Amino acid sequence: MNNFVFTMAQASAADPNAAAGGAMSILTLIVPLVLMVLIFWLLIIRPEKKRTKEMQNMLSNLQIADEIVTNGGIVGLVVSVSNDTVLIETGSNRTTIRIMKSAIAKCNTQHETVSSSPDETVKAKSSKGKTEIK
Repeated sequence: MNNFVFTMAQASAADPNAAAGGAMSILTLIVPLVLMVLIFWLLIIRPEKKRTKEMQNMLSNLQIADEIVTNGGIVGLVVSVSNDTVLIETGSNRTTIRIMKSAIAKCNTQHETVSSSPDETVKAKSSKGKTEIK
């Protein structure tokens, strides 16, 4: 083993191009590995973090009278919201069900968002107790 290391050291000392070739071979091994990690991050990790952030935002902004859909396919209106549970009303006989917030798949109610440009602002007019959005 020592003879092999000694022979390789003499060969690289005698030929400077051999040392540069060794560095190039290491570089050709590292570049594809870095590219695979980058592609993995772009295609899997980044979109999943975005979906998780949107879901947490939706769960934290749940309001009474929002229409939600659970992971089991139950559609209902939010009656009350607590820290980790939600009471929903579903069906024609006004059945209430208490579910965990983590069981909510999506919220079908669109909330008004504050926009920065005046052209996109939502104007609400109130007349005789009714609210119209224009």
